[in-house]
Amino acid sequence: MTQIKAQIMNWQSVPFTKVKIDDAFWRPRLEVLNKVTIKACLGQCHETGRISNFAKAAGLMEGEFEGIYFNDSDVYKVLEGAAYLLMSNRDPELESETDRIIELIAASQESDGYLCTYYTLVAPESKWTDMEKHEMYNGGHLIEAAVAYFEATGKRKLLDVACRMVDHYDSVFGPGRRHWVEGHEEIELALVKLYRVTHEERYWKLALWLLEERGHGHGKGAIWDKEEWGPAYCQDDVPVRDIEKVTGHAVRAMYLYTAMADVVHASGDPAYVDALHRVWAHTVERNMYVTGGIGPSLHNEGFTQDYDLPNETAYCETCAAIAMVFWNHRMNLLFADAKYADVVEREMYNGALAGISLSGDKFFYVNPLASKGDHHRVEWFGTSCCPTNLVRYLPSIGQYAYARTDDGLAVNQFMNGEAEFEVGNGLNVKLKQTTNYPWDGKIELAVNPERTGKFVIRLRVPGWCRGYKLGVGGESFFGAEAITDRGYLILDRKWSQGDSIVLELDMPVEVVRARAEVEANRGRLAIQRGPIVYCMEQADNPDLTYDTFTLSAREPLNISYRPDLLGGVTVLIGKEENGKPCLLIPYYAWDNREEGFMQVWIREVENQRLYIY
Repeated sequence: MTQIKAQIMNWQSVPFTKVKIDDAFWRPRLEVLNKVTIKACLGQCHETGRISNFAKAAGLMEGEFEGIYFNDSDVYKVLEGAAYLLMSNRDPELESETDRIIELIAASQESDGYLCTYYTLVAPESKWTDMEKHEMYNGGHLIEAAVAYFEATGKRKLLDVACRMVDHYDSVFGPGRRHWVEGHEEIELALVKLYRVTHEERYWKLALWLLEERGHGHGKGAIWDKEEWGPAYCQDDVPVRDIEKVTGHAVRAMYLYTAMADVVHASGDPAYVDALHRVWAHTVERNMYVTGGIGPSLHNEGFTQDYDLPNETAYCETCAAIAMVFWNHRMNLLFADAKYADVVEREMYNGALAGISLSGDKFFYVNPLASKGDHHRVEWFGTSCCPTNLVRYLPSIGQYAYARTDDGLAVNQFMNGEAEFEVGNGLNVKLKQTTNYPWDGKIELAVNPERTGKFVIRLRVPGWCRGYKLGVGGESFFGAEAITDRGYLILDRKWSQGDSIVLELDMPVEVVRARAEVEANRGRLAIQRGPIVYCMEQADNPDLTYDTFTLSAREPLNISYRPDLLGGVTVLIGKEENGKPCLLIPYYAWDNREEGFMQVWIREVENQRLYIY
């Protein structure tokens, strides 16, 4: 395992409201999200009683609690997604519906600030007795929704509800009061968000206290009593600053590491830095799939042992891929290293994007890398954290494109559109990206500062890229001729209106082989082009049967853009070992047509096998 010490840089995120996305890849998905997905999720929250639970808890209607004790969180995530959509398009109908739900939430809050409809309706005498029951997890998602809605509309009602709820937490828990280890992390990162919008320091300090509670034997509840899970399942086995390796439930772990990075960012205290580097290396180098998926096991929705990466039984929860985006985005801001943005990209185009159908109304909870044809997206789940996570993640993807640095800006993700920055000394800059990414590696940037000024532009060179060509103001650079640092091309110069940058990333088809330790992939290869991981699906290969064919690493694959297929995709066309034609599509697009097999890792012609160490 590698470990690289890094200075804390504290780059700043660029709000997605400052980033206008207008490209052929992401814009249609955001339109489907606005027209279909948000309405589908709101409809399901109504039909399943998730919203009426608030009315019942408020005494506005009769009836019993419906669903699972963490169902409040799904409503909050949908509201957060609605807020992000309203930031881009102030839809009065969506805003009115959101306001109505917020009124119910506010009415259900108890007089002391407590808010969890399950306990209000089912077991009011049992509040704060089982740390697995997601009381603060629900609260964390309420906070995130409240912050987003306040930033979208300026309306404080939900934000005030969140503050009263956190004031209640702060009165019950903390130094000299009760211990608490929330079974499902989320509250910790949410408290830092609340601090940033209210500037109330005790909120991030409560997050720090909650992190410090872990690993000291304070945890009590269903998780801790289950012998095969125990404290490691919810990352309560060691103090967080002593974490060496990723353990337990994948989503919980990623939310924990996100919160640790957030607290470092907010406080400037490096106490968690070593642990963050250790656990990042352990997660990415030994426990991440080629798609960016994490957590191989259905048993614990998480991790087992190093290099245990089965394909057909891979769990790879959609929420875990999204949480990897959250964590790696924070790591990039903390340490100014492009390798974290590389992971964000891998999730954006593969692990997370696979979770939603092209139609926007069907979802994967589990994302295997192979299927005999019996795994399909569905409209909803009893535990529907994944659809509601997608509805808040996708409309905010613009925030991952750029970062403000101490000396300028960094371009982390490539997407057609425009952005606005302030790069120091009050200098405002408009940046326009023109690209057909991810199908083409050419990125053109028009730089327009309001006046001529000196600042640095950093351009990420993706880890998959083996060569590039760079042009700045008519001057060309090739490969090692340009100055690079931690995966970025460094362009330090005076910029004037009309200046241009052209970055051309080599994007050939690449064969990927797993490390020899990954037993499931011995004798197999995967195919990637640019950021896109490919798979073979039966719909395109009717003459082949599941896992009986082989590919040669020496057999060329032709690249062809198909605007008529799967919303417009670049496919790869070749032949398998016996000469039968084969076609590969992007992994994210599988299971959008008729039923049939799918494989990412394909058997390799035996005399060409090679393992990477």
